[in-house]
Amino acid sequence: MLLSEYDYSLPEELIAQMPADKRESSRMMVLNRKDRTISHKHFYDIVDLLDSKTLLVMNNTKVLPARLIGHKDTGAKIEVFLLKQHNPSPELLNSQCSLSNSSLSLKGRGEEKCWDVLIKPSKRVKPDTIIKISDELSVKAIKRLEENGEWLVELIFEGDNVLDVLHRNGQIPLPPYIERKIPNDDLKKLDFERYQTVYAKDEGSVAAPTAGLHFTKDILQKLEGKGVELAYVTLNVGLGTFRPVQCENVENHKMHSETFEISEKAALQINRAKTEGKKIVAVGTTTVRTLETAYQKYGCIKACHDHSELFIYPPYEFKVIDNLITNFHLPKSTLLMLVSALAGKDFIFEAYKEAIENKYRFFSYGDCMYIC
Repeated sequence: MLLSEYDYSLPEELIAQMPADKRESSRMMVLNRKDRTISHKHFYDIVDLLDSKTLLVMNNTKVLPARLIGHKDTGAKIEVFLLKQHNPSPELLNSQCSLSNSSLSLKGRGEEKCWDVLIKPSKRVKPDTIIKISDELSVKAIKRLEENGEWLVELIFEGDNVLDVLHRNGQIPLPPYIERKIPNDDLKKLDFERYQTVYAKDEGSVAAPTAGLHFTKDILQKLEGKGVELAYVTLNVGLGTFRPVQCENVENHKMHSETFEISEKAALQINRAKTEGKKIVAVGTTTVRTLETAYQKYGCIKACHDHSELFIYPPYEFKVIDNLITNFHLPKSTLLMLVSALAGKDFIFEAYKEAIENKYRFFSYGDCMYIC
């Protein structure tokens, strides 16, 4: 299977630069796999499409203000993009990076200062380079991890919780196709609110699980009122989700590891729903990867704190999820391959062609589809 098979042309004006006026007013394309039909609705119509025979599973991770802008002592501007807390090796434990272990949640773990990051431009940084973010926060480069700009660094600050420091000094890490060349306070406030799901819980992601951005508390209440059961899992979105595929032979691509957690309650809900014959509707590709990874590892859904490196592409056979709510994905991306595995590549590309013709808005702040 070749990477070039998953390419398509997208007019630049269809890349959503701002969220919809209201979350639920986004457009929603409905793909019926059985009848191979496509219909056009709005997201608020999801209330009519789901019923009491449905378990809706969502990823409740929360986005960190993971984008740090600083300068070297030469004045050169450097961007540091936090990916995940680092689980240091014994030799690193003896260095200035003085952590014990990384955790899924950052809450209450202010002592953890070692991170895997992307640095841009990476060529301007060497081991021991200090990047000053503000008077209270600096970043020390420790070791280059990969040639693509990935580094191990130490966050240097006095006291306080790391989350408090990041909230004062960091920015929401919008994808590069969303341009904020001159961000003002109103835009920053908007992104802090709208680049999070309304059910986001503990901070740990560097990108939003964007399929969930369309939900409102009102829609969730209406769904529950119809008897739709809601379950939450957590996958902290990292490089594995958005890193581009570089190899032409898709099967040679390796996903970066991302941590996930399934609670006892969620595991019970999902296993019971499968037994009762309910449809499992996943909200977003990260939810899909969480559930399918757990099943591959344990043969069922069980409470766990684990990691996923699962790369889903045709002709993958889904073991847990039945239907999917998802946004429109970038060309040649692992996410486009995942939805192609679920709906069929030809049907997905037919739908994308129709979406472009009908001026749907693409990517993180864009419209969505319901694959049923």
